[in-house]
Amino acid sequence: MPNPSLHRCSWANGDDALMAKYHDEEWGVPQRDPRMLWEMLMLEGFQAGLSWRTILHKREAFRKAFAHFDPAKVARFGEKQVEKLVADAGIIRSRAKIEATIGGARIYCDMRERGEDFARFCWSFTDGKVLVGNGRDLPASTPKSEEISRELKRRGFKFVGPVIVYAWMQAVGIVDDHAAGCFRRTRRR
Repeated sequence: MPNPSLHRCSWANGDDALMAKYHDEEWGVPQRDPRMLWEMLMLEGFQAGLSWRTILHKREAFRKAFAHFDPAKVARFGEKQVEKLVADAGIIRSRAKIEATIGGARIYCDMRERGEDFARFCWSFTDGKVLVGNGRDLPASTPKSEEISRELKRRGFKFVGPVIVYAWMQAVGIVDDHAAGCFRRTRRR
């Protein structure tokens, strides 16, 4: 159980231990693993129109359904797997989002085959540096998320609009948007 006496971002306060644990251990931590960056981008796509709480509570079911987000395995999914996923009550059963994830796996694999590392690609937009928000304002999107969104769309990714991309940037630590006073906030030097 996460420590209830810690000051967290407001969205992680409350009685949901899984949300608090996610906040304390994952959200905003710079993620450099290409597969995990891709997994989180796909999960953020599933969040479209929903809450992260819903996705987080279904994350293990998503991992099971999508071969632990192994892009090479997901890229080989065909219509039979799509139908099975559409019927899986443990995940969000949106055919468009399921097909976008399979397509995203194929794009990821194509990038890798061309020698392009997904983590280097993701972090190239900030020269490998974490962007630090002011701790007060949480924009829905930024010019940087718009830029990344455009490039992801150009490559064929779906469900990667600027708002989804910004939420993903926060989740994987490309942006540190922990609130002022949050124990996880990066301190400016």
